[in-house]
Amino acid sequence: MFTDRTDAGEQLAGSLADRGVDPDIVLTIPRGGLPVGRAVADRFDVPLDVVVASKMGAPDNEELAIGAVAEDGSVWRNEDLIADLGVDDDYLDNVREREREVAEEKAATYREGGFPDVTGERVLVVDDGVATGATMRACLQRVRDDDPEYLIAGVPVGPADTLDTLLDIADDVASVETPPAFRAVGAYYEAFPQVTDEEAQRYLDGDAEADDGGGQKSDDAAGDDSDEESGADDGDESE
Repeated sequence: MFTDRTDAGEQLAGSLADRGVDPDIVLTIPRGGLPVGRAVADRFDVPLDVVVASKMGAPDNEELAIGAVAEDGSVWRNEDLIADLGVDDDYLDNVREREREVAEEKAATYREGGFPDVTGERVLVVDDGVATGATMRACLQRVRDDDPEYLIAGVPVGPADTLDTLLDIADDVASVETPPAFRAVGAYYEAFPQVTDEEAQRYLDGDAEADDGGGQKSDDAAGDDSDEESGADDGDESE
């Protein structure tokens, strides 16, 4: 159990350091991943930036992730689920473009200029947790396409089977906790409030005074893991 996202980030950073991880840059998934990313980046004294993806929802059930698309159009699709639901190509093309625009707009909220140059770098991608992993996969693919030297995904908590699938894209995956009977990401935090855009920007700016303990409680803390691992405030990464 983590006190809050900052505590989770500090524990994750300690675990990564014990494993000899030595990143050149930390990329985090907004908004919920930013307190975690800030703690990790500070531990390793490296830059912090964001990598953004948006969940692709199923027809007639947008909360059911059939994939996710990153700001540059990099996409991960759950092909088995898409086949089971009979989702056609027109729908997939339309939802991919719509959610790419959403991700692009979100990235512009937190970053001036383009995506950081990670070619040949040791890149650590972090979030506050994973459940289904759709958003994390799309974010990892976004980074992988830029040919980093080494790519590792790090989260405080996630189910072992989801973490294992991330190795299809990442070189390594790290998690502080892998509960055998996984619930929602927020269930493993004493405090799991929504992170506002203003708070998110302060974390990016290196403001240690950003609030990580109060505020509105995320839906994930109540047991809904419909986002993709970062909490219901983001709508995508606590899945």
